[in-house]
Amino acid sequence: MAKAISVRLDDEAQRALRVLEATGLSQSEAIRSALLASAVRLRRQGELAAEVAALEADDRDRAEMSSIAAMMESMRAAR
Repeated sequence: MAKAISVRLDDEAQRALRVLEATGLSQSEAIRSALLASAVRLRRQGELAAEVAALEADDRDRAEMSSIAAMMESMRAAR
């Protein structure tokens, strides 16, 4: 069941809506599409943050990164 809502758009949001409508989307389609895309981005950002936290907590991974960084630095210094 669809739920109707009303929103007040500022100038920036109105311009963004016009850009989406220019692709052939109706206002409703454009707004639904933008909401869904935004939710996907936020979910991905959360997943990425969790992955970064897991990597930062991994002592073996941090040790390997340090080792690689030291090796790369020694190769750069040799030039």
